[in-house]
Amino acid sequence: MKPADPIDAGRLTLALNELRLPAIKTIWPDFAVRADKEGWPAARFLAALTEHELAERSSRRIQRHLEEARLPPGKTLDSFEFDAVPTVSKAQVMALAAGDSWLDNGANLLMFGPPGGGKSHLAAALGLALVENGWRVFFARTTDLVQRLQTARRDLQLEAAIARLDKYHLLTLDDLAYVTKDQAETSVLFELISARYERRSLLITANQPFGKWGRIFPDQAMTLAAVDRLVHHATIFEMNVESYRRRTAIERKRGPGRPPIRATSKTSA
Repeated sequence: MKPADPIDAGRLTLALNELRLPAIKTIWPDFAVRADKEGWPAARFLAALTEHELAERSSRRIQRHLEEARLPPGKTLDSFEFDAVPTVSKAQVMALAAGDSWLDNGANLLMFGPPGGGKSHLAAALGLALVENGWRVFFARTTDLVQRLQTARRDLQLEAAIARLDKYHLLTLDDLAYVTKDQAETSVLFELISARYERRSLLITANQPFGKWGRIFPDQAMTLAAVDRLVHHATIFEMNVESYRRRTAIERKRGPGRPPIRATSKTSA
């Protein structure tokens, strides 16, 4: 192939910039050489360029969504020890990782269990899988997000702040039980739950069962209303197992060559 005319190449570069097709702008010269050498028809050449552009665009979008998700690093489904949490079905989790109908319908996912049982790991790993499958996710410690919403309320911007969270198909509230029983804190949390009800999904981790949520919300009516909205369309995982962190520390202390400690389920409160 003869070298491309510099004027034509320059005009093409400008046009691809204008059309916002950066991947095609980068790879078209190499693809053109290959197409001429192998005798590609024009349709195949065009299809190869557009497929590459779409793949690069998808990769960039996933990277942006990963950055905005604020997921804890290193938490994946591959590294989650399903054998240590026999109450959680790996097949069910993998189905949830696809998203599809439960996110479209604004259904919720609730994870209960003592500290160290893997709730946050599983929540983060599921969030990562969902982002990779094209969904938008935001992960936050419940106390941190509640403080942000309290600030928005003081600035008369609470409704707008909650509305901005609508862009996320899944909002993960980690460690719900650590929210203090304070009227200002729990009222914004209740408003968030109510605003997303049957519209956008919530994933909540908590070390306290529903029966003890009276320690979170200031009155029984609000507690019952919050629970009712969360469980109406929800999948619930009971992860009442021995602390993974504690088991790991004991096994390190025992040293190599000793059989690992098997996880044991605990009776749900």
